[in-house]
Amino acid sequence: MSEYTDNELIDLFRNADKKHYAFNLLVRKYQEKIYYFVRRMVIDHDDADDVVQNIFIKVWSNLDTFREDAKLFTWLYRIAVNESLSFLKSKRLRSYLSLSSPEALMIKSLQDDTYFDGPEIQKRLTGAIIRLPKKQQLVFNMRYYEELSYDEISEILGTSVGALKASYHFAAKKIEKFVTEV
Repeated sequence: MSEYTDNELIDLFRNADKKHYAFNLLVRKYQEKIYYFVRRMVIDHDDADDVVQNIFIKVWSNLDTFREDAKLFTWLYRIAVNESLSFLKSKRLRSYLSLSSPEALMIKSLQDDTYFDGPEIQKRLTGAIIRLPKKQQLVFNMRYYEELSYDEISEILGTSVGALKASYHFAAKKIEKFVTEV
């Protein structure tokens, strides 16, 4: 299978005879990157799978009307951001019924996660990221893990590059403080 460009995938998708084929190619191309982005936001493997499934359902439902005024990659990440934040918001609402904060539940989930096989410092880093405000989490994850440029993040989040640089700086300082204190 040759690698299709995003524009070729969109064109294939818009061809009724090749819609399913094109969508499968798109999922194969982006599923892993989207999964790990979402996983770093929601922490739990099963939750990440559910969110990723919702993302690709939205992509399937809306790709026909994709206006191409942004890159496909940017559009996918915007959906991933929105779905992750919606999931976290609903999780926060559910956590009001329990005595624990959503962040505490996420940290416990991280500690109990059988799928997490990284070194202890990685768990501490992830725990520090969980404690950040959501905007700083997004910016840090996109810049540090996804290695996106500030311009790409700006396009995805609709925030100025200057504000993103400040968010990343503050996030990095908070993470450094947390990781070195513990």
